[in-house]
Amino acid sequence: MIDIRELVGRYVAVWNQPNAGLRRKAVAELWTEDGVQLLQPPQEIREAAAALGVTPVLEARGHEALEARVTRSYEKFVAPGEFFFRPRDNADRLADIVKFTWEMVPTDGGEPAGAGLEILVLGADGRIRTDYQFIEG
Repeated sequence: MIDIRELVGRYVAVWNQPNAGLRRKAVAELWTEDGVQLLQPPQEIREAAAALGVTPVLEARGHEALEARVTRSYEKFVAPGEFFFRPRDNADRLADIVKFTWEMVPTDGGEPAGAGLEILVLGADGRIRTDYQFIEG
């Protein structure tokens, strides 16, 4: 039985992890080898795609791509010292599906600058097979 609070804590922690080796290890422990994150693109990309009659989805598949995705997010938001990610206390599980939301919070306090909804599909070993990420604000 998986403790979803512990899983969510590890998931959010990887996005704040400054050490590249520990980040790589955490990615391998969290996602299956063929795990995938599907990210809803920002609004401006969705609008441009809609004008072309398509619906875009951003995808990172496999440990190498997932590590690059996490690293890029860390470098853009956390490394400069402006923000950190934290989970909200709303994780829930139904069978092999886990859902929760997270916030991107200024390091000097204040209201969250962004948030997201995660829907995780877990494999039999408890690692993430599919990670659906929706950015909310």
